[in-house]
Formats: sequence, structure tokens, C-alpha cells
Amino acid sequence: MSTFVYKVRDVRGVPAKGEAEGESRAAVLAELRNKGYTVVGIDEKHSGTSFSSMLNDARRIKSKNITVFSRQFATMINSGLALLRALYILENQTQNQKLQQVISEIRSDVESGSALSDALEKHPNVFSRLYVSMVRAGEAGGILDETLNRVASQLEAEDSLRRMVKSAMVYPLLIAAFAVLVMMAMMLFIIPIFSKMYADMGSQLPLLTRIMVTVSDTLRSVWGIFVFAAIFGAIYGLIRLKKTPQGTAAWDRAKLRVPMGIGDIILKLSMARFSRTLSTLVSSGVPILQAIEITGETAGNTVVSEAMANVKREVKEGRPMSEPLTKTSVFPPMVTQMIAVGEETGAVDTMLNKIADFYEDEVNASVKSLTSILEPIMMMGVGALVGVIVISLYLPIFNLMSVVK
Repeated sequence: MSTFVYKVRDVRGVPAKGEAEGESRAAVLAELRNKGYTVVGIDEKHSGTSFSSMLNDARRIKSKNITVFSRQFATMINSGLALLRALYILENQTQNQKLQQVISEIRSDVESGSALSDALEKHPNVFSRLYVSMVRAGEAGGILDETLNRVASQLEAEDSLRRMVKSAMVYPLLIAAFAVLVMMAMMLFIIPIFSKMYADMGSQLPLLTRIMVTVSDTLRSVWGIFVFAAIFGAIYGLIRLKKTPQGTAAWDRAKLRVPMGIGDIILKLSMARFSRTLSTLVSSGVPILQAIEITGETAGNTVVSEAMANVKREVKEGRPMSEPLTKTSVFPPMVTQMIAVGEETGAVDTMLNKIADFYEDEVNASVKSLTSILEPIMMMGVGALVGVIVISLYLPIFNLMSVVK
């Protein structure tokens, strides 16, 4: 019996983790799924960690690697290559060693008679449930190459959106980090020089200068260690709290209420991901109930996940999907109305694609607009911080000059 460390999501999409014992990874995977969990990752727990295993863990399989794998796989299948031959070629030409090992295991399972989707399902760390379900639907419909191209397009769209948001936030974050460094440098090194000079003068210092000197002395004393420890402790506590189911739910709700349009951008991101994922699953032939369930699990926000759980329950009772979506506040009216039109015309996947395109364009425009506003605001903030500190340092000199005059 081996011990495995697992990460799962429940029916509401709330993450959890723990340990379980089993004969193999597949046995633990089956046990967790029987309990109703969606498995995010399973790793065998080792008593010791070697340098080689640490190095191997550092070589993560990125989304880009899976996208390239899917595109190449689809091209080979479309060209008439047998499934096993295509897997052999991919195994030999893949440069990422970890992905190469995964492909080797998949090929071995397929050689033993397993379906491709079943072989992929044994690697939840690499291939998501969305990926596996789409491949299974492609196998059933005889359109595996088309399905692989669709899942590659889905991964590319998600990756492009993620990179766009990250790149847009780099500059504001750098400015914020620079502001903190400048403030700390002035507090720890510049203010003490002036503080010593003013102490020799023996005169009463202005209030602002006294505040700055007191803060500087506190940070440079033993109390400074407690201040920094409290700050890092609070940050660590918030990170740990965010990893709990209740913390994740609270954090996801709070993100949607962030001012300055940031909450709106997060909502638009969720809508774009929801629409693109559901459209890809439906057009690939995945049953609607399973498609709704997978979309909720991969939404990336518990608010959307909980809404999709309610949608699945009502659709199972025979109601159209747009009806329960209308009852939730998280989905804008445009989304529910376009889905309702899609249901009436039998073109839900087309409508969902249009919604995804619209919200991806909206996210792009909103992020550009937000960064154009944030950059000058943050620059002014940095200037104001430095200005307050400089004024507090020179106020005693100005007062002394006025007394001399």
C-alpha cells in the first residue's frame, strides 16, 4: 500500500486536499471519484526527496506544451496515421521530459487495449477533466482530430487571455514595489541621518517630522522585528485562509466587488471562460449535463461554480439552461438572453462562442483602460509618499530659517 497526496474539488467547485492509501494511483483516483470529487492532482508521497526528484518536479508541464501536443496529435490523426504510431512519434520528439514520460505511459495503456480518453484520465495533473471529456466525445463521434484541434484552440484562448492580463499588471506592480522599497530605504537610512542632526540642535521638531522620526526609530529598533513579523504573519495567514473552502469562497466574492473596474474585469474574465468552455464542450458532443458540470468545475471562481451547480440541477429537472441562469445575479442579462435565443434556435454553441468573443474583447479593452488610469495614479502616489517624507525632513530647516530672519 502506498500513500498518495491528492487535490480535489467538490460538486460546488470548492478545493480540498488530503492523503489516501491505495494499491495504485488509479485505485485512489477511482475511490475519490466514487465519492463525488473531481480530482485535480494525485502524487505519491515519498519519505525522502532526492535532488533529481526535486529537479524533475521543477520541470512543470506548461499549458503551451499541452497545446502543441494537441495540435501535433490532431495533425497526425487527420493525416491518417494510426493512433499508436502518432503517440510513438510524439513521445520521441517531445522535449519536455516529464510530458515525454506521460506520453509513454499513455501509449503503453493504449497498447494494452485502453481507450485514449481512459489513458489520459490517469494523468489528472496534466490533462484536465475538460480535456478528457472532449477526447472521449471525439472518440465516440469519430472526430478525434477535430476535437483535439478544438481543445488546443481552447487552451490557446485561455493562455492568451491570461498572458494579456498578467503583462498589463506588470508595470503597476513594479511601481508599487518600487514605492515600498524607496519608502523603506528612506525610513531606515535617510531619516536617521537627519534625526541625529536635529537631536544635536535640541529644538522642538514639527509634528510631521516627529512622526517620521518615531516610525524610523521603531523600524530600526527591536520593535521593528515585531512589526515586520506581524506584516509577514498577516500575509501568510491570509494566504493560508484563502486555501480553505470558506476562504476561497469569500475571496472569490470579494474579487468581484473590487472598485476601479477591477471587479468588472474579473467578472468578464469569468464570463469569457464560462462561455468558451461550455461552447467547446457542447460543440464536441459532450452531453449537456456533463458539460455544465465540467464548466462549473473549471470556472475558476466559486460564485460561478455554485451557480452552475444550480443550473445543472434545474436542467436535470427539464428546464432550459437560460431559466436558472436568469435567477443568478452573477450572469449579466446579455449572457442569459443570448443563451435563451441559442436554445430556441438550436445554436447554443454558436451563441456561446459569440459571448466568449465579446467578453474577451471587453477584457482586452478594459485592461488597457485600467492600466492607462492606474499608471499615472500610482506614479502620483509614489511622488506623494516621497514628497511627504522629504517635506517632513526639511520642515525643521525651514522653521529655523524663519526664526533667523
